Amino acid sequence: MNTEPRVGIGVLIFNSKHEILLGKRIGSHGEFSWVPPGGHLHFGETMEFCAIRETEEETGLIIQNPEFLAITNDFFEKEQKHYISIFMRANYTLEQRIENKEPHKIEEWLWFNTNNLPAPLFLPLKQLIEGKGYGGKI
Repeated sequence: MNTEPRVGIGVLIFNSKHEILLGKRIGSHGEFSWVPPGGHLHFGETMEFCAIRETEEETGLIIQNPEFLAITNDFFEKEQKHYISIFMRANYTLEQRIENKEPHKIEEWLWFNTNNLPAPLFLPLKQLIEGKGYGGKI
């Protein structure tokens, strides 16, 4: 078992109605929870590049100028995994079509009002919303 924390990037994408894009996770830790686009930070990557890469890989969306929002420290007890989750924020441009490019990882992508989020939320996102992070809030 790897006891070192890994670094994950979550990309909070908002549309003009201030709705957030979330996908229902399947497989891996946090199964059936709702998560923003994101993934592991690769060796030598900037947080911005990782946010752009992961968003395109998962949704087909091309985001520009993602900005740092916050960090959470997340321990998944059941899976014995520890992550430092970095949240980046980006805006959605309406002319793009959202695709589910990784259907083996995400069941579907949907927009949600930030005052009416689905349950359960992926642990890092839940902690961010509950104010258990470092930095900004949604």
